[in-house]
Amino acid sequence: MALGRQHRSRRDPTVEATLRRTRGRQPRAGWPFESSYDLLVELRAKVLTVSDGVSAGVRSDLGGPALAARLTQAGYDVVELRIVPDGLDSVADALREMTAEFAGLVVTTGGTGFSPRDLTPEATMTVIDREAPGFGEVMRATNRFGPLSRARCGTAGRCVVVNTPGSPRGAVESLDALIEMLPHALEVLTGEGAVHPPDTGGRIATSS
Repeated sequence: MALGRQHRSRRDPTVEATLRRTRGRQPRAGWPFESSYDLLVELRAKVLTVSDGVSAGVRSDLGGPALAARLTQAGYDVVELRIVPDGLDSVADALREMTAEFAGLVVTTGGTGFSPRDLTPEATMTVIDREAPGFGEVMRATNRFGPLSRARCGTAGRCVVVNTPGSPRGAVESLDALIEMLPHALEVLTGEGAVHPPDTGGRIATSS
């Protein structure tokens, strides 16, 4: 089933307000690296909310704006927020469009649980080129309910794709678990950074 036009273009008013409010906000001093190196890539991000209720307009999108605000605080330029219903095709089609000709981070919220329509991980696996299982392991270790998330993460072209839970708190906690690793991952993925960050013995000028 192809992704309908209404799902590609639909944006909750809360999402629009969040983008207007957070664009141009300066990241917190020292975030995400307190004693690190100058990044060689622009930090750009997109957020995908996966929810039947939000897509149908019967529920407000809380997870997407929460992620967008957190990413903006961490220094990312959030260039798109999108909403699609749960399901394999709807999520996979959206991820393919969002990662095409884009270099940066794509974060999803929703569809990672045990409901029959929670198929975000399965859809993600049809889109990514390589899985990054360590990201999911770190996110699931954030609290005692973490193992209930079936989130998957990986790379698609020049993008890092990260699944987070549907609850706003769970989504932000999961993102926070990765926030210091993601800039370096994006540098390496785009071929701009060293394989190892300086704090672990690497240098920008050389790979090791």
